[in-house]
Amino acid sequence: MAKKEIEPLNKIFVTDIRGIIEQSRRNAVRSVDFCRVQMYWNIGRRIQVEEQKGKKRADYGSFLLKNLSKELEPEYGSGFSYRQLAFCRKFYTLYPIVNAVRSQLNWTQYRDLIAIDDPDKREYYELETVNNAWTSRELERQIHSQLYERLLMSSDKEKVLAVARKQRIPETPQEVIKDPMVLEFLGLERNPEYYERDLETAIINHLQRFLLELGNGFAFIARQRRILLEDDEFFVDLVLYNRLLRCFVVVEIKTEKVTHQDLGQLQMYVNYFDRVEKLPDERKTIGILLCAEKNDTVVKMTLPEDNETILASEFKLYMPSKERLIAEVKQVREEFERKQEL
Repeated sequence: MAKKEIEPLNKIFVTDIRGIIEQSRRNAVRSVDFCRVQMYWNIGRRIQVEEQKGKKRADYGSFLLKNLSKELEPEYGSGFSYRQLAFCRKFYTLYPIVNAVRSQLNWTQYRDLIAIDDPDKREYYELETVNNAWTSRELERQIHSQLYERLLMSSDKEKVLAVARKQRIPETPQEVIKDPMVLEFLGLERNPEYYERDLETAIINHLQRFLLELGNGFAFIARQRRILLEDDEFFVDLVLYNRLLRCFVVVEIKTEKVTHQDLGQLQMYVNYFDRVEKLPDERKTIGILLCAEKNDTVVKMTLPEDNETILASEFKLYMPSKERLIAEVKQVREEFERKQEL
């Protein structure tokens, strides 16, 4: 009697099993991370309770942490150094209610958050880390690139926080799209002569990080989208869609200073998508001119006074120093407030 051949496993079945394994591994890592967060929170609570007993001594807190570290560090390692224990104490001080500690965040992320003194700024990064599932590295980058301050340049604090809290949906492109954009993750060499296609290719190769830097709610649609107008061909560098604003977003890349011709070309692309591609229930198309340098007056004079859909945003290929970023944000903010007063 011939031996019956074993049928090959169904590929969908195998894929499902692999998915279960991978998800379980991720859950296990998150569980361990959150146990660590809970441990440090409880340590911080216990430290504060002990400090209350000796609160009459001004230096008791420092004395307590130094001696506790001497007891714990030889046995448990550098995770219980004086500095780490100070973080635990501050962690509990900022999050005294255990229900306020989010299971989606790990200890590295909480350390970055508790280092922020501004409570509104800290809440914004906390919410956006959860909303966008940022990794520790992504959160660190957004803090260092002054994301919160850049968003405040084009919107007020309450609107920015309301979007992060999911209390409102962004209504204008300025609430979502940053200016300037920091694109140091593209890894382009420090060469003053690079081509738009090089920048475009680098963006596509780092698409996920580019969409994250661009703003919330973006999805990739096409690259070099061909438009045929009678016998003339045109190619849009990038076509995206924003699910929060519910509209197409066309991006043109210019590696030199923006001109009025560049803005006119972008306006034509926006008109095309509005008149040909847009569905009746969708909002007007947004155009972003990603440029190495811009003249705000030229942009203002080229576009209609009631323009709400064409944006020129500068990009920086290398992360400026924190001091320079703060100075630039402050300068732009002061100019904006000055115009509001006129």
